Amino acid sequence: MKKATILMIILSVVLVFAGCSKKSDDSSASSTPKPSTAASTDASKAPDTAASGSKIINLGKDVELASMDSAIATDGLSFEAIAATIEGLYTIDEKGVPQLAMAEKADVSADGKTYTFTIRDAKWSNGTPVTAKDFEFAWKRLVNPETASEYSFIMGVAGVKNADDIVAGKKGIDELGVKATDDKTLVVELDRPVAFFNSLMAFPSFYPINEAFYKEKGAQYALTADALLANGPFKMKTWDVGGTTFFLEKNPDYYDAANIKVDGLNYQVIKDTQQAVLAYEKGDLDYVQLSGEQITKYQKSPEYHSIMAGYLWYLSPNQKVKGLENVNLRKALSLAYDKQAIVDEILKDGSIVADFAVPTLLAAGPDGKDYRETASKYPTTDKAKALEYWNKAKSELGIDKIKLELLFEDTESATLVAQFLQSEIESTLPGVTFELKSQPKKNRVELMQQGNFQVGLTRWGPDYADPMTYLDMWITGSPNNYGFWSNKDYDGLIASASKGDLASKPEERWAALKKAEDIVMDQAVIFPVYQKGNAVLIKPNVTGMEFHSVGVNIFYKHAEKK
Repeated sequence: MKKATILMIILSVVLVFAGCSKKSDDSSASSTPKPSTAASTDASKAPDTAASGSKIINLGKDVELASMDSAIATDGLSFEAIAATIEGLYTIDEKGVPQLAMAEKADVSADGKTYTFTIRDAKWSNGTPVTAKDFEFAWKRLVNPETASEYSFIMGVAGVKNADDIVAGKKGIDELGVKATDDKTLVVELDRPVAFFNSLMAFPSFYPINEAFYKEKGAQYALTADALLANGPFKMKTWDVGGTTFFLEKNPDYYDAANIKVDGLNYQVIKDTQQAVLAYEKGDLDYVQLSGEQITKYQKSPEYHSIMAGYLWYLSPNQKVKGLENVNLRKALSLAYDKQAIVDEILKDGSIVADFAVPTLLAAGPDGKDYRETASKYPTTDKAKALEYWNKAKSELGIDKIKLELLFEDTESATLVAQFLQSEIESTLPGVTFELKSQPKKNRVELMQQGNFQVGLTRWGPDYADPMTYLDMWITGSPNNYGFWSNKDYDGLIASASKGDLASKPEERWAALKKAEDIVMDQAVIFPVYQKGNAVLIKPNVTGMEFHSVGVNIFYKHAEKK
């Protein structure tokens, strides 16, 4: 890859971000909330509620907080913030092992299909007790079709009895296999044993909701700091709903509050990574994510950390768009760009090339080996082959050229990658034109969920440690099947491996999952780009932040600031 081309893309994006920052500073009369920058935001100044000398961890993020509703949230930052304020039956320790949290005891039937949880003595931040009924209410709300949760499917993944039929509108929500037999006892019935059930219980979709508080707030629930309750280590104190700042303070009502070592988490959304790093250098931030040339600059610093994440970044082609239903066009696009140059020259953060639909370091199979070790190897960048597929597609479609729009979110790294993809694909496939469309992340996700896009640069992070967390996205009708691809054989494989004959046959199930991935890659359902690595700076006096590649990415319960 020509480094000059990459350098020109990087420079153009830096200039765009610098221009945006200046305009934001000069447009104080605008009613739209301005992005935080080092020039306009002193991140070290926590909200007035924090006492002088408080131990506040200042966190730099590059996307807005989208939702604090555990049934509605779909993105990593939302899950991170929710998990800091609410605990479920289980939490995850520093090694990624589920540990009891709101449940102080769990009894499992001999057949692995009935769980009886005893709820510990714990309070919500308004002083009311956490009860088994809070879990029953939250779980039924999640699967209620009226909630329209993008994550309603996960109750079926957990194997909870009747969940799939309820989501499909075939049964009523009261038939869900969850029942609070009294304030302290929660009984959960599964339709099959699920090996990763405990791990799923630490995921935000399964967190409790106080029914009385929810009904009191009505349509305003979880939309502001005042419309939230916490039973976890922290609680929401302030939230600029425009998205640029929010502050979580220590929750004195948390059952384990004595072991929470910091007084709060002060989040600053700074999309311009140069400004974010300047804020870090000034001491205004304790944690910041790096990208591009910044990584080279700081790699030898003792404050630098490289963390492999589970996120798979990929292009999703909308097959309802004329031309993209053609498999040869999709294959041409999928092979036309230099992935190695993206991870080596643009990202430089420890990300790796993704020639797969299921990432590495996700889950071990029945043989104890990482899934990727024994799964198929798939074609990587091959520009000559891409051109062959493009010529076949032109003949089949009766066209000489095609114009497509690439939707991506407005972070610096996504912008750099999108511009590079545009350059690569247009130069590799003469006649293909990509127009770029940048949107804030929340808007980008909404457009893709609605099908209002042509090709989207998106990502998926694993909710639990099993390949199914990726593979069930592409079944017919899945809310995460943005490309509207449909294949009966694939649907049958996934159904059998998730709740059918293969669900209780580990070796055969594992083989079926590999076959399912083969179909996704052979049909170019998605165009993988990279598996994310996170290059971050953390101040040496901040310890105990726990990073995970599965589920919630960061936990702060054991964080300290000295």
